[in-house]
Amino acid sequence: MTIDKQLPASRTAEIDSICQRCEVIPVLTINRIEDAVPLCRALYEGGLPVLEVTLRTDCALEALHRLRDALPEASIGAGTVLTPEQYRLAEDAGVDFVVTPGTTNRLFEYGINSPVPLLPGISTATELLNGWQYGYRRFKFFPAEASGGVPALKALAGPLRDVQFCPTGGITPDNAGNYLKLRNVMCVGGSWIMPKEMIENEDWDGIRKLALETSEFLKRH
Repeated sequence: MTIDKQLPASRTAEIDSICQRCEVIPVLTINRIEDAVPLCRALYEGGLPVLEVTLRTDCALEALHRLRDALPEASIGAGTVLTPEQYRLAEDAGVDFVVTPGTTNRLFEYGINSPVPLLPGISTATELLNGWQYGYRRFKFFPAEASGGVPALKALAGPLRDVQFCPTGGITPDNAGNYLKLRNVMCVGGSWIMPKEMIENEDWDGIRKLALETSEFLKRH
């Protein structure tokens, strides 16, 4: 396979500037459009300025549009992007970055040419090398715990020393610190910060407090 174009280093720097804003990226699934803004505002005010909204529900794209207007200082990303067509819809929604659970060559290629930076998902060394040959150096490691967790990331650090990860999938308050101690981990992604029950009860103040506790805890670890 011939690679006609590689990702420029400036795109890696864009992902770095986003991921350096926090230790954990909340990964959200918006089931009710009316929850989108108050939920994300609570997380933002709790010290978590980078937010990933997954395209798993019918209202996800509308939520992204609303969040762009409501939280202009936050870094808003679209997650669970599976195709270039979805990537394009995320661009139209005004997102700051795109995240995929796994990555096809079409997505790698689209990300190179897109004005919106891509954090591509991988779970094996082979998938990692495929993205690496396209010039990508920042990846989502998903599903992290099921794919070997901390030991797997330690092993990948040897042959690919210029690669950094955002592990997501199975991350909890109990193991997040272990990931963040690794030199090839820039941040983690998780959904524990906004329990389903608190969202259903519209307990935005409780979520804000939980976000603040999480942010302060991870900064110490």
